[in-house]
Amino acid sequence: MQDNATEVTAAGIARLAGVGRAAVSNWRRRHADFPKPVGGTETSPSFALADIESWLREQGKLAEVPLRERVWQQLVGHPEGPVTALVYAGCALLLIQERPTVWLAASAGSDERLAAMLPGALERVIVPRFGAARGRGRGVHTGREVGGAAAVNSAGAVNAVNTANAVNTANTQTAPNTQNTPNTPNAVNTRADPTTSPAPVNTPPAANNTPAVPTPTGPQLLPTAPLLRGVADLAAELGTRETFEFLLGRHLDANPRQYTLTPPELARLMAELAGPAGTVLDPACGTGTLLGAVTPRPEQRLYAQDNTPDLAALTALRLALHAQVTVRATAGDTLRADAYPELRADVVLCHPPFNERNWGHDELAYDPRWEYGFPARNESELAWVQHALARLADAGTAVLLMPPAAASRRSGRRIRADLLRRGALKAVVALPIGAAPPYNIPLHLWVLRRPERVLGQPEVLLVDTGRFATEGRGGPDWQAVRGAVLDAWRAFDRAGRLDDEPGLARSVPVIELLDDDVDLAPARHLPPATATDGADELTAVRERLGETLRLTADLTPPPVDHATDPDRPTRWPLTTIGELARGGALVMRTGGNGGHARVPVLTDHDVLAGTAPSGLLPESDEEAVLTEAGDVVVPVLGGGSMARVIDDSTAGAVLGRSLVLLRPDPAALDPWFLAGFLRGTANNRQASSYASTATRLDVRRLQLPRLPLDEQRRYGARFRALEDFERALRQAGRLGEQLVRGMYDGLTDGTVMPE
Repeated sequence: MQDNATEVTAAGIARLAGVGRAAVSNWRRRHADFPKPVGGTETSPSFALADIESWLREQGKLAEVPLRERVWQQLVGHPEGPVTALVYAGCALLLIQERPTVWLAASAGSDERLAAMLPGALERVIVPRFGAARGRGRGVHTGREVGGAAAVNSAGAVNAVNTANAVNTANTQTAPNTQNTPNTPNAVNTRADPTTSPAPVNTPPAANNTPAVPTPTGPQLLPTAPLLRGVADLAAELGTRETFEFLLGRHLDANPRQYTLTPPELARLMAELAGPAGTVLDPACGTGTLLGAVTPRPEQRLYAQDNTPDLAALTALRLALHAQVTVRATAGDTLRADAYPELRADVVLCHPPFNERNWGHDELAYDPRWEYGFPARNESELAWVQHALARLADAGTAVLLMPPAAASRRSGRRIRADLLRRGALKAVVALPIGAAPPYNIPLHLWVLRRPERVLGQPEVLLVDTGRFATEGRGGPDWQAVRGAVLDAWRAFDRAGRLDDEPGLARSVPVIELLDDDVDLAPARHLPPATATDGADELTAVRERLGETLRLTADLTPPPVDHATDPDRPTRWPLTTIGELARGGALVMRTGGNGGHARVPVLTDHDVLAGTAPSGLLPESDEEAVLTEAGDVVVPVLGGGSMARVIDDSTAGAVLGRSLVLLRPDPAALDPWFLAGFLRGTANNRQASSYASTATRLDVRRLQLPRLPLDEQRRYGARFRALEDFERALRQAGRLGEQLVRGMYDGLTDGTVMPE
């Protein structure tokens, strides 16, 4: 069967042929036999992949396409969409992983034969791993699971595959994770007896009992057969799990606005805080990052729920490919239609949606989960906290990612107070800025435990890791964050208290927090850094500032040498960047495309501040512009006169938005000469446009003199010295600000004396 069902855009055609999109537009105009569009829109048409490949091959324009690129094009061009195609691919990968001989037998014939044989083969894999569809209604207590979310299938595995047609309020989509936590000892899996559970006053609507991963039918699989064959070939190269992670990760990168991602380093930290577990639940699973960070264990059971059926299916497949554990993933609104109402898990991990007002406040007023108080409409996060506690076994641990406002909003103070009094809230950890989206807010981790008994004078661990934030957008120093948090938590968990670590961690008696605000923000309760540490740090900053100032003095430009040479022309002959580009003396490129790999991106802010590449762009079919040593990069917005010469440390970064790259021919132009003259104020003024609210620079109109290469290098050496001087001034400014702030803080908190 021809792969006529797979469609490809103009950008995809350009990648197949190894050309730019402009070339594809030219082919469409010049060649009458170019394939006609089969879908898309008038401005963004799509074409049948098989027809495009045939035409390119006839024209001798088909580049050697890597297997992973071909599979990706088949997936994004699938007629049912990339997510559905990814689910089909995951099912095939699971069959290849668990029953490779069955796959080989089914794929040996035609596409029609493959589509006819696969449903039965997949059924024998999907049902034992994920459960089968059941009738509506409450389940029966069997084995170690209890209630309507569980039943035993023919393979002896527990079935919890409910879904719900509910309002979209309980979904956090997450990014793929490939890191595992270290192996840890086995944990005891305890369950509550249904006869001792409190009778619900107002039970949420029951979920529909349908599997999260339904077995695809033959008609669904027939147009997918070429994709599945490609996926199998890719799995032979990479492995089944790695193939699924590659395709899922690329899909998430290509659609960044559709998903809220939990960084894998944060997921690993949360799993390690929770500790070893036999049964783990994530009630807002997204694509399973948090559950994927849990160390696999014998007879382990992973439960997941998400209100988006596609994401629930992707989570189930991802976890099943990850390890031989029991996986139960369910679609449905967790707060309104909990799929596991009588589950008692060892661990609950959750990255809930933040600031949700439509979470079910009106319908769930008498829900038995609100053991610590009925959450206000604007306190959806405290609803998730209590849901997590309700699903824990006695002494089980829950770790939730929370917005910092949840620790201090007055509307939630009564619930926070009750969590403290009853010993349910064990720790609050303030993460550095940039740890997780939204990246401009220092999020919190709450560690909770289903209380067995309350100590006479309980304490709560408060940790602030804000000091481990880093400049740019690369995220915090995760190694330092992980070490500080885990060391403090493990010491506190063993002893029930922790000796003060000034500026970092402290265990606070609960009675100290039970005031009118019940404010749990760690920074408000931690003692400042010790005087010795503060003084030593300020001394080190002062010494570095002194060294930088001495370097700055050495780099200060020499006295101005006035141009008094009588033979020197009063005006140079000038040329423009546009003329030089047309003459081949330089190449001009515009940035802003994502490209095919996640490479650090040089942003306009990096150019202006003189910092390392700090941005990220989504992976896309567009061709990325990679910088090389000797390139000159110019920002086009803002009205400032700035140009940066790329050095070896910055080379290889992707050119970001609002930047233009100039790549001079070394035989014709010196890059430092070029960058220096482009920074002239008058030069920028005459090349700028003020037609809109933002000043925009027309780089083609920038001018520079026509000088011999030796003379260019003389100027270039002087411009380079000015660049070194400017960099030293920036460093001195940063150190000076740090020293001044440290002195103010030290004098006001008593760590520095005024003498």
